[in-house]
Amino acid sequence: MEIRLPNTVNPARPQKVPYRRIATEEAWAPQEMLDIYNKILGHADADAGFRGLMGFYMSSPSERARHIMRCLTDLDQLRLQHMDEAGIDQAVVAITSPGTQVMDKATAVSFARSANDELADAVRRHPTRLAGMIAIAPQDPAAAAQEIERGVTKLGMHSVIINSHTQGEYLSDPKFWDIFAAAEAHDAAIYLHPNALPPSMLHPFQQCGLDGAIYGFGVETGLHALRIITAGVFDRFPKLRMVLGHMGEALPYWAYRLDYMHQATVKSQRYASVQPIQRRPSEYLRQNFWITNSGVAWEHAIKFAQGFLGEDRVMYAMDYPYQYAPDEVNLLDGMDMAPEVKKKFFQTNAEAVFKLR
Repeated sequence: MEIRLPNTVNPARPQKVPYRRIATEEAWAPQEMLDIYNKILGHADADAGFRGLMGFYMSSPSERARHIMRCLTDLDQLRLQHMDEAGIDQAVVAITSPGTQVMDKATAVSFARSANDELADAVRRHPTRLAGMIAIAPQDPAAAAQEIERGVTKLGMHSVIINSHTQGEYLSDPKFWDIFAAAEAHDAAIYLHPNALPPSMLHPFQQCGLDGAIYGFGVETGLHALRIITAGVFDRFPKLRMVLGHMGEALPYWAYRLDYMHQATVKSQRYASVQPIQRRPSEYLRQNFWITNSGVAWEHAIKFAQGFLGEDRVMYAMDYPYQYAPDEVNLLDGMDMAPEVKKKFFQTNAEAVFKLR
């Protein structure tokens, strides 16, 4: 089974196609957030995962790091130029990981509001090119719920970005469930995006360079999604919608074993934390989740996910600027796929999930 890689030397500009290409996991870093990060990194006890991720990109002289930081901070000319060069018609933008989630509670709540206002201003400047996800501070679930309401009703954004764990804590803990209640009430999909690994997981990944997007991100974010499923979140909030990137952090490919071993673990009564839920894990994946292919321009994986979840639940994403390879668009335009399915993948699924006009 061949894995075709994009031509990064002389990539061809994507051609005009009979659908809009909407990229659904595109990152942004407001300068205010970077200033807060610099203050956090100035403390000797700053989280090691955070220091190794954003601390690296903010300080490294490498060409890749400089490119990423230059692109992250722009919501106007440079971003639109790169979108044009890649054939991207619209980008759904969210603050980059870890967003608010490495901050203290008061700072996080205040910053989330200002970040959402800034992003909403950019969307108003470029209404056909940009859309936004609502930033929240999970550290204060009640305030996060209020910000979801404000983001939907006042700012016109219809999805929420949560960068996986919040200082080692997971949304499977009922203390966070006000967030789920607000997202369900306002029909705002939650995009569960990777974060740097928490201290309890970091060392064995970081010591061999596997802590980031190459592997660690998917492991940790997939874990988070499974914690949410097995905690019974979707039994309590059956209309809650969630989005996972990077081909669902590989969970669709684990589905058979997840179903079998979850049932076996419940029957064994091995863990008090593993109790019966109303459906199999794979059923929640099919009914409550959508996935994007962010960072995975691979036809075989996309088609498997469409077969498992349904062609209405798999969407395109580029993962800009961490993965900016315009020729990947050519690879995906060329997929052997019915035109109506390809349009769903690139356009109409995103319009439905993120309520794009």
